[in-house]
Amino acid sequence: MSLDLKKRRKWILGGGLLLLTATPSFALFGIGDIVFDPTSYASLVSQLTTLQTQYTMLKNNIEHFSIKQQWQTTLTALKNANVKNMFGETNGMTTALNSNSPSASSTGWTAATVPVSSDLPTYIGSQTPGSPQLSQLAMIEMSDSVSPDCITAVGQYRAARLQNTAATTSLTANQLDGTSSTNSEVQQLNMLNAAEAQKRSEAQNQGALQACVASQMALANMQQRNAAATDLNTAVFVQSQHATHDMSAASEGNTWQTYLP
Repeated sequence: MSLDLKKRRKWILGGGLLLLTATPSFALFGIGDIVFDPTSYASLVSQLTTLQTQYTMLKNNIEHFSIKQQWQTTLTALKNANVKNMFGETNGMTTALNSNSPSASSTGWTAATVPVSSDLPTYIGSQTPGSPQLSQLAMIEMSDSVSPDCITAVGQYRAARLQNTAATTSLTANQLDGTSSTNSEVQQLNMLNAAEAQKRSEAQNQGALQACVASQMALANMQQRNAAATDLNTAVFVQSQHATHDMSAASEGNTWQTYLP
């Protein structure tokens, strides 16, 4: 084989190898044919799936419920109190029970309760705290302080319920609205915040009433405690008198020491 022919065959083999090692973006036969790349295809499918998921999430966020009446509740209405006042014995009480008026509560309580005699200091002023009479006076003074506040708390609650009716009704109507005007994600979140604010306001109002109930329970406990202590003190006094001044009949010894009148 001649030298020229050998050189020519080397050039042909070299050109073939060059074609076989061309860039992967082109086919072996024909310049311009795109080669299928499985890795790129899988990446595109993953991106499309992600976009579909995001679209579905956004779509669900802006969709609205068309039927909400199943969640509807009714605001409990409070009837205004109307206390009879035939002879002025309950002056101010009706106003106190229906509005935020501490002065009306104090006036109504004073008119409806028995006053302490102005001569009381003369007879028990020299006694020390803890005596039966001063304990009774302490209970009366505590009641005169706590009870008007409780009446005011009831009036405040009634007045607040009346003032909040419009806001509560508006929020309920928006929550039960089935149109697109109040059902975007931001609007729904705003309504949730408004509902929580109303719940907090109601809890605060309820807290005032609960404080009133607790104070009245303490007052009732004071009365029961004083009554029990008075009974025990009476028993001790009777026993002491019988022991000191034995009035037993002949041969009866201390029979009367265990007797309580």
